[in-house]
Amino acid sequence: MLAAPLRGIITPLVTPLIRGALDCGGLERLLEHVITGGVNGIFILGTTGEGPSLSYTLREEMIRQTCRLVNGKVPVLVSVSDTVLVESERMVEIAADAGADAVVLAPPYYFQYSQSDLLRYVEVAAFRFALPLFLYNIPQLTKVGFDVETVCRAARIPGVLGLKDSSQDLSYLKRVMETVKDHPDFSVLTGPEEILLDAMRAGSHGGVCGGSNLSPALFRNLFEAASAGNWEEAADYQSRVLFISQALYSTGFPGASYLRGLKCALELSGLCRAEVALPLTRFTDSEYFAIAQAFHAVSS
Repeated sequence: MLAAPLRGIITPLVTPLIRGALDCGGLERLLEHVITGGVNGIFILGTTGEGPSLSYTLREEMIRQTCRLVNGKVPVLVSVSDTVLVESERMVEIAADAGADAVVLAPPYYFQYSQSDLLRYVEVAAFRFALPLFLYNIPQLTKVGFDVETVCRAARIPGVLGLKDSSQDLSYLKRVMETVKDHPDFSVLTGPEEILLDAMRAGSHGGVCGGSNLSPALFRNLFEAASAGNWEEAADYQSRVLFISQALYSTGFPGASYLRGLKCALELSGLCRAEVALPLTRFTDSEYFAIAQAFHAVSS
């Protein structure tokens, strides 16, 4: 049973790949690494998991293998975001059958939609889905996001449990926290790790931070220090997070530098390969060398 509100560090797991297929060995190593590191949940097939770039067959395999390997140790959340609601619903059924705890839904990413369109979309999804639902706000990729008032209204819908906000807009997150304060079971989680501490100061319940794939204990420590009100200690951890972010996420084309840098660091850690889903490609030799140097600097 998923506790409400969901709190802590939820790892948006990368999808380990080997020649375009799921790397099951890499997945097992990575899951053991993050769960042993103390994270509070796993989120698959989101942005960091390259969900929109994966075939439905591979997505289904990722869901089933992840749920099997996690085996109830921590909650598993599955992104079912799509441009077609019936396809999202089909993935929800697979996730429910596999033993996932909840699903995550971003706005459909092609046409422009009004806020009333999005609210109706969430209402229909919550009614039809077999699992509880988190909203996924990432307007830089979907072209439209969930306005604060839309989130507030969605929080009243049975089965809608929270929001993952990856907008990088701290002001937006603060306004959401204010408008949902009368819904104590509604969870608000931030995506960008660079503002995790500020988000928690604003009342966020935790973070869905890609860097926790690599350094789960660091993010767990940051969350625990902030939750205890040890802000100076938490600031030290946040400085470490920023140092790693700046070192590993800025090589190559900006739109893909975070994902490729993270996967490269995971390969250097021996957890999974640096392979990314097409049309992205792994780093050139010179870019890989730059990341390797940065990785050794942050690991020392």
